[in-house]
Amino acid sequence: MAKSTKPAPKATKKKAKAELSFDTQALVKRLLAEVPERAREVLTYRFGLGTSSSRDTLEAIGERWSITRERVRQIEAAGIESIRASKGFKDSQDSFKELSAHIESLGGIVPEDVLLAGLATDEKTRNRFRFLLVVGSSFFRERETDDFYARWHVDHKTAEAVHGALSRLYESLDDAEVLSEGDIVNRFLDELKGVNSAYQNEEILKRWLTISKTIGSNPLAEWGRANAPAIRTKGIRDYAYLVIKQKGEPMHFADVAKAIVTVFNKKAHVATTHNELIKDSRFVLVGRGLYALAEWGYSPGVVRDVIRTVLAKKSLTREEVIKEVKKVRYVKDNTILVNLGDTRHFKRLKDGTYSVA
Repeated sequence: MAKSTKPAPKATKKKAKAELSFDTQALVKRLLAEVPERAREVLTYRFGLGTSSSRDTLEAIGERWSITRERVRQIEAAGIESIRASKGFKDSQDSFKELSAHIESLGGIVPEDVLLAGLATDEKTRNRFRFLLVVGSSFFRERETDDFYARWHVDHKTAEAVHGALSRLYESLDDAEVLSEGDIVNRFLDELKGVNSAYQNEEILKRWLTISKTIGSNPLAEWGRANAPAIRTKGIRDYAYLVIKQKGEPMHFADVAKAIVTVFNKKAHVATTHNELIKDSRFVLVGRGLYALAEWGYSPGVVRDVIRTVLAKKSLTREEVIKEVKKVRYVKDNTILVNLGDTRHFKRLKDGTYSVA
């Protein structure tokens, strides 16, 4: 029976919606009032806290005032320290504790884009939260690396455990291995050691998985190494691969194109899809317009090539040749017999069987 082409819900970086009680605009204004004017201007430009939501670089601010990048950085750092030492900062600790509790509820360590997307829907408000995260003494940002996306955490021990578990999980995966969402979560859980059991629920574990740049999921909620052919989806070929794999049997290129539109909501012209299937070694033409996956055991070639492969093992009767060829090609019996009768390639033996000429 053919498998359904309806994909499972994809485990992407889900927005971790926050419901915080404090007014970020009022809080940021109160904190900025605690620093000298030059530092306040630098912080406003750096975090996009003014009329524009754009965040300026150190170089851009330095050019505006004809000072060095390093001098701008020093002013910024001094401004942050002034805020942390101010009465306004101390009086605002309830707000910072509330933000810290929100991060803890998400698992203690959260990808930066997930955290900010859950905190606000507009860039100006996200900028205010960026500012509060930097100013708050209980928040720690880990920079983006080759292995991990930028992330924030409030617990060094948990962060280290998650980083280590993600690295071990990646190493445990084969290059082409594909796991279901449930299986990847269980494998990840096996790698976690010394992590608070309160964090070990499915939503938090899936959110932690999205910290990794080396582990990823495809639109069918299958997981593996991010660069694995079954995980990365960069174009029509990759979507076609997922469609045929989900179907579980050969598909006509026109049906593949339709399924890409239906399942993934991606534009896929029939002719373009056919051309992409022809070019990719992952697909094997097994019938008139029908394509299967090479990983299913199909090898490329026309009917004559298949017959040659079959007869290379031993001589077979006509019926046996037809049976073997039809295991890997969706063609009519007569097509097989026409090719088998080509004496340039095959010969009929005295016992009625056929062999390679």
